[in-house]
Amino acid sequence: MARPITIFTGQWADLPFEQVCKTVSEIGYDGVEIACWGDHMDVEKGAKDPSYIAEKKAILKKYNLQCFALGNHLGGQCVGDAFGDPRLAGFAPKKLSGNDQAIRDWGIQQMMYTAQAAKNMGCSVVTGFMGSPIWKFLYSFPSTSEMMVEAGYQEIYELWTPILDEFDRQGVKFALEVHPSEIAYDYYSTERLLQKFSHRAALGINFDPSHLQWQGLDPALFFRDFAKRIYHVHIKDCYVKLDGRSGILGSHIQFGDLRRGWNFVSPGHGDVNFDMIIREANAAGYKGPLSVEWEDNGMDRIFGATEALALSRKINFDPSNVDFDGAMEN
Repeated sequence: MARPITIFTGQWADLPFEQVCKTVSEIGYDGVEIACWGDHMDVEKGAKDPSYIAEKKAILKKYNLQCFALGNHLGGQCVGDAFGDPRLAGFAPKKLSGNDQAIRDWGIQQMMYTAQAAKNMGCSVVTGFMGSPIWKFLYSFPSTSEMMVEAGYQEIYELWTPILDEFDRQGVKFALEVHPSEIAYDYYSTERLLQKFSHRAALGINFDPSHLQWQGLDPALFFRDFAKRIYHVHIKDCYVKLDGRSGILGSHIQFGDLRRGWNFVSPGHGDVNFDMIIREANAAGYKGPLSVEWEDNGMDRIFGATEALALSRKINFDPSNVDFDGAMEN
């Protein structure tokens, strides 16, 4: 099957795009999932300027890399989450700071540009976030009514339908990374989101087991049940360590702090059972990339990316083409 092993450039966006490509090529990656921030991908230029796309493709070719997906998590978050969250001022242009509607409008346009840029890059998938107007209602006090929850899903439906229409026009699919702070963050919220959009083909899932693991879900079972909607796969890990002091909600302690009840760690250093995930991917016929999303504040980035590639190669096995009992038959 030889699924390609790629790396998401989002955690490397402090470096110029060409430097990242040179580095990950030297490590041995097959390609990149390009983040739409830093200088890695300006989606407006990617949508409008053929010479800009040609420059990006030339860099990829120079380092013998392929691009299978663009990742626009920041623009997408601004679509569903713009109102009342001052943190989004760091995602949108500074001139929009304080103007929630302008930030939302920017996010919507960014996602439409991203669909166009993806097509121009030859990518069939965009990974990212959608935001959530109801994430702040996670704990049901003050009391959260079903009407309030449904209104949040309806708002996402109304905001994202025109965006997904553009994805359809470009022949590109959007893969939501199921993630806390998103409208779909666990099993049943994902099920509800897909139902809300009548299971339209433009909307699927960027499967990232690390966000499911610490919540107590079985990532492999999630893969099985949503297999038809999994358009892209992240290789990312986390561990859970509840020691009697730490809590699952994190205590507003920064990632990497060992007092936390859970942390993201480099693949292979956590609790995610990648073997079972690959078995489910094989059963489902998933042939897309395995994209390392490296997040570990306790480990050197180059060491982690190198080790993560080796792990990904090791687990990237094909299904058997024989019945091991078959040789026993006369």
